[in-house]
Amino acid sequence: MCGVVNLRLGTCSEWPERMRMADHDSPIQLNRGGGTLAQQIVSAEDGGHWPLPEGAILASGVRRAVAFTVDVVIVTSILMVLTKSQIINAWNVTLWTSADFHYALAHASVVLIAHWLYWRFTGLSFSRSLGQRMFGIAVVAEDGSGMTSRMWDQRALRKLLYLLPVLNLVLGAYDLARISQRHTHQSNIDLHVGSIVAHADSLPPASRRHIR
Repeated sequence: MCGVVNLRLGTCSEWPERMRMADHDSPIQLNRGGGTLAQQIVSAEDGGHWPLPEGAILASGVRRAVAFTVDVVIVTSILMVLTKSQIINAWNVTLWTSADFHYALAHASVVLIAHWLYWRFTGLSFSRSLGQRMFGIAVVAEDGSGMTSRMWDQRALRKLLYLLPVLNLVLGAYDLARISQRHTHQSNIDLHVGSIVAHADSLPPASRRHIR
């Protein structure tokens, strides 16, 4: 019988080895993730991300950092006017360490909420913040489509970490390094949300329709 199956399955002595090989993962595996198998192959070849919009020029980390700084200055200036400079207590170390620390906590909460609302609504309205608009960059989904409301919510919430003293320096330095290393120029926030930041004028017409 071994002689009959020798042509198709090899010799009898080779069967145990073939059985062991069958127990291992096959080079061709079933699609276990989302999307089609073809989409996953394209995504894997592109470093784990969808192909970027054709012709898109990605924003550098420095340009993004400066735009972020402009945003903080805008929001903080408005809060300074509305609170008659009382908002500065959010950064008052002496107040934080006193029995009246809850005043500092209240002002800090106002700062965080104001920035979240600012980034969310400017994103929904313009597909970018005012600082990003000043530097000609915009935020779109990885495939070039417009960002959803949920994506803006998550993006605005995670950007609040950059407002926390000391932590913002660590996260900022780390993200700048990662942005320069990744071919998609994505920060960790971008990876989580599924967004890219690019020069608005370089995006295809279909991707610029929602940018103001």
